[in-house]
Amino acid sequence: MFRRTIAAALAAVAGLALAGCGDNSPAASTSPGSGDLSGTVTVFAAASLTGTFSRLGKDFEAAHPGVKVVFNFAGSSALAQQINQGAPADVFAPAAQKNLEQVADRGTAATFVRNRLEIAVPKGNPGKVTGLKDFADQDRKIALCAEQVPCGAAARKVFEAAKITPSPDTLEQDVKAALTKVGLGEVDAALVYKTDVLAAKDKVEGIEFPEAAQAVNDYPIAALTKAKNPGGAQAFVEFVLSPQAKPTLTAAGFEVP
Repeated sequence: MFRRTIAAALAAVAGLALAGCGDNSPAASTSPGSGDLSGTVTVFAAASLTGTFSRLGKDFEAAHPGVKVVFNFAGSSALAQQINQGAPADVFAPAAQKNLEQVADRGTAATFVRNRLEIAVPKGNPGKVTGLKDFADQDRKIALCAEQVPCGAAARKVFEAAKITPSPDTLEQDVKAALTKVGLGEVDAALVYKTDVLAAKDKVEGIEFPEAAQAVNDYPIAALTKAKNPGGAQAFVEFVLSPQAKPTLTAAGFEVP
């Protein structure tokens, strides 16, 4: 009798232990985490974001091991056109709000940085450029961005504010192309973003000018409504807007709202 009682008690204890294990295991397996994201996130971004977004993309992938970020960097107007023509994109980050508004399937956007223009000259400033007035000198070789891209539209605003008619020798389709001509010594000066001057400081020098305050560019970012990876797209947007991304953005010369 005594042995049967002990056996029954042990069986009851074992049953309770098993029941307890059964209750706890589902809760442990449902906790959310970085493993919830997977696949590729395709980001179309302004050429002026090349260095900064490349670094942020690596940080994002490190935080979400199941995700691969693929970038397409170019002039914002060209990127908007590509998206409207069906190019696969999950996120769009142009250098101006108007370029985002050109995209039919844009989602809710937020401004994540601001940027302003700066005069870029080759190392040593061989053209002896001192300010914005030199862009009207036909004896100097000048590069500007085409007006349909954000850096060109901003340049037009600063020239209007300074009452200067520029005399460009070349109009480029994105800011990186204008900067490249400066770095190679093909032109005496170009109007590019402050962030581009900092990124190429081993090849160019920057000259600030007061009229730059008249044309500060707001950079919006949005997940697209037709994104093939909506979860990854939204997570990348949130990452760019997060405090974690701000040190990388400000170190590159961007102004954070």
